[in-house]
Amino acid sequence: MHTMNTQAQLPGTNKMKDDRLIEMKIFKAVAEHGGFTAAALALDASQPFVSKTMNNLEQRLGVALLRRSTRRIHLTEEGQSFLTACNKIIAEIDQAEGLVSATGAAPTGDLRVTTATSFGMDQIVPLLPEFMQTYPGIRIRLALSDTLVDLIGSGFDVAIRMGQLQDSMLLSRKLCHLQRIVVAAPSYLARHGTPTRPEDLHAHNCLRWEAPMDHLNHWPFMIDGERTHVEIQGNFQFSTGMTSVELCLAGVGLTRMAEHFAIPAIRKNLLVPLLTDFQAPDDTAIYAVYAKERHVHPRVRTFVNYLLEKFKQPPWKAP
Repeated sequence: MHTMNTQAQLPGTNKMKDDRLIEMKIFKAVAEHGGFTAAALALDASQPFVSKTMNNLEQRLGVALLRRSTRRIHLTEEGQSFLTACNKIIAEIDQAEGLVSATGAAPTGDLRVTTATSFGMDQIVPLLPEFMQTYPGIRIRLALSDTLVDLIGSGFDVAIRMGQLQDSMLLSRKLCHLQRIVVAAPSYLARHGTPTRPEDLHAHNCLRWEAPMDHLNHWPFMIDGERTHVEIQGNFQFSTGMTSVELCLAGVGLTRMAEHFAIPAIRKNLLVPLLTDFQAPDDTAIYAVYAKERHVHPRVRTFVNYLLEKFKQPPWKAP
């Protein structure tokens, strides 16, 4: 490994030294990787250089940005605020460079993407090999989380979100419609019978979301032309969609499952769709979300366009 060059040379001048951008990038790496050694590996720099740079940064600012422990480094409150500012500044520099290299050149650089765990593992991860082979200059950093991430403050470029959007500070592109389907495994129905009307659900074990997603425990149905909600009950609560899929397949209970999971399982006779005559259309969709900027960075635009093409015919609806 080598030591990162922190000096710039202008023709006809003495060396001009301003390490602030280097310090920001090193601090960002330490915060994201949780330690000096991991940050050094990520930056291809020496660990002593990273440590010395961080010590110099904290001394210059006069505040502690990091709280050291024997196992991991954590951000102080000041460190968290500084990281948010660093993310914004570094993103703006990346954007400035992208503007002058956008024409004719293949997109390059880090692309930070976040999405829900279940949808990410089921639908986004399988798409990445082809994208990375097509655009080898783009380095993907994917974070899977069922917590709504602050796109700008956390330094992400693109979020894939499911449901209804509320944040007007962000741009969005609709990838496809999102529908949920009430399903159960044949083994569950053999033991407990098949509900024929929405009110029959009160006699069945339904798998329930935990907060903050517990609003999904009110299942919508169309009864006599009106939209009605049934609050379901059951003995199992979950925080990620994949958990409910596994429990439903195992015959533990009924669930209202996103169709990207449900349709393939129904085709394989692993699940049975229920109450289809009462199914209410979901007013929700899957979106690619990114920051409002005058010029969208080429790698962001390329990735969003790739997703739009892949979900124009959702994979789970393909014949």
